[in-house]
Amino acid sequence: QIEVEESGGASVQAGGSLRLSCLASGYTYSNYAIVMAWFRRAPGKEREGVAAVHYNGVTVYADSVKGRFTISKDNLKNTLNLQMNDLAPEDTAMYYCTADREGRDKDPLSSSGYRYWGQGTQVTVSS
Repeated sequence: QIEVEESGGASVQAGGSLRLSCLASGYTYSNYAIVMAWFRRAPGKEREGVAAVHYNGVTVYADSVKGRFTISKDNLKNTLNLQMNDLAPEDTAMYYCTADREGRDKDPLSSSGYRYWGQGTQVTVSS
């Protein structure tokens, strides 16, 4: 069982920046190879994968955020971060942190690869 909790959501103007954080618990890196990711769900849209980081540090991004968002993790603190720059109104969504063992789905931006989800943190970008 992995528990994750997000923080850092806020309302910002277009062009601004935000940093989301996720605290994970319930596992140890010495026991599992863990993949962690950020997803988002905008009003009236399906949940989509934003960025993921494999246990070995390899990162994957959705095309819509490449060059603007950066995912990073701190293994000692068991935290996952998402630095979001040059935010646009279309980035408005509830952002979710998720984690699970590696290999449940070959696509780390597919929600089917994750069983453990946070409650979400709201990001609102105004034009």
